[in-house]
Amino acid sequence: MKIFRTLSTSRLVALTVLAVVAAAAAATIAVAASRGGGQTPPAKSLPQAAHDALAAAKPEGVTARITFTNKLFPSGALLGQVASALMSGASGRLWLNQIGGRLELQSDAGDTQITWDDTKATVYDASSNTAYTFDLPASSTSAKKDSGTTPSVDEITSFLTDAAKHWTISGAQPSNVAGEEAYTVTVSPSHAGGLLGSAQLAWDALNGVPLRVAVYAQGASSPALELKVTDISFGAVPDSDVQVAPPAGAKVVDISSPTGTGSQNGGGAPVTGLPAVQAAAGFTVTAPDTLVGLPRRDVRLVGPSDSRAALVVYGQGLGAIVVVERKQDTSAGAGQSPLQSLPSVALDGLTGHELATQLGTILTWDRGGVSYILAGSVPSSAAEAAARGL
Repeated sequence: MKIFRTLSTSRLVALTVLAVVAAAAAATIAVAASRGGGQTPPAKSLPQAAHDALAAAKPEGVTARITFTNKLFPSGALLGQVASALMSGASGRLWLNQIGGRLELQSDAGDTQITWDDTKATVYDASSNTAYTFDLPASSTSAKKDSGTTPSVDEITSFLTDAAKHWTISGAQPSNVAGEEAYTVTVSPSHAGGLLGSAQLAWDALNGVPLRVAVYAQGASSPALELKVTDISFGAVPDSDVQVAPPAGAKVVDISSPTGTGSQNGGGAPVTGLPAVQAAAGFTVTAPDTLVGLPRRDVRLVGPSDSRAALVVYGQGLGAIVVVERKQDTSAGAGQSPLQSLPSVALDGLTGHELATQLGTILTWDRGGVSYILAGSVPSSAAEAAARGL
């Protein structure tokens, strides 16, 4: 979408981080009574603990204090970075009721406020006085209203058995989070995991409320990203605590996908395979058979008709490298890509721009009238070697 090519780098990355925050916060709708104390629950098998969590009754409302940790970006990785709550981490509060939710993160640079209901979400950044709105997938609404039965222990066991082909999954470890008896499960990739070390989820042992979500890089003892409840209570939450509009005068940016922008060929069949993509792209697509030892797995045309791009995938799983190529926009009003404000790196006579994080690297450069974006859960040295290979 064009909106993502015009956002500043810090706002673009902050919106990416938002996906982690909003997903974890929305999950906490399945909550019930608090117990307190420092005890741990009795041992259970993971299938049984998961079944009990999914079968938990939903509360009338939830109020919680939370902390959000973000150590994903090294200091100085983003030029001109404003220390917003999404970028630097913060403490805040969470409100939930039957119509939606509100999450507020507080920082010296200004609060970040996220509100949502069944159909739409809004992110307000006080540091820029800008509100970003976007539509939520229709499936989210239908899932909440699904009155189907809870999966059985046998069905959950079968699902976990299939997942174990690609992931190493711990048992349900008895723990205590925010004074709540909880179970914690750790998931890590069995192979081709890129820089991802593991992810952890802790939930209330009695009522199924997610209390902590954390993502760890390989070899790290502290999380790169974490959203954790520190105090929680239950009871009616008025709609006025959830339905909070951005301040008057705030700039509102709608980043919802326009209908049909994801189609190719006017809604026809997808364009896949190097010969077909090369013929339809309108520029020379660079897609060698292998890249830094990874085989080419997929080539397809993506994007709206006025901004087509070639998407090329090398390798598979979390260790894959993705390359997006599009015709360079050299028009007078095109402006500078937000990624070009990233730190520069030399690429065999060319200047690229790179964002290296604990969990992956994004690298962009222009050559021969084509703009390239390369991304993968790989170290910066591997990403730069792949860029030179192109």
